[in-house]
Amino acid sequence: MELEKIKSKIIAIRGKQVILDSDVAEIYGVETMRVNEAVKNNPEKFPKGYVIKLSKKQKQEVIENFDNLRKLKFSPVSRFYL
Repeated sequence: MELEKIKSKIIAIRGKQVILDSDVAEIYGVETMRVNEAVKNNPEKFPKGYVIKLSKKQKQEVIENFDNLRKLKFSPVSRFYL
């Protein structure tokens, strides 16, 4: 994947540069479920605070503020990675 395409997926939430779990999966060519399983099953490999989970209200605010994240609207879980 081109660097510029990856950069376009990065947004700022809570003062941190993050990327949506489904975008991480797309970059690596795997299902979103596999990315989240890797983080869950290997927590020692990821720094504390690596995952940001949003409340329903926060999720709605992100959807309203970032047109490129409309797909987040239909995601049952909202995870972003630093």
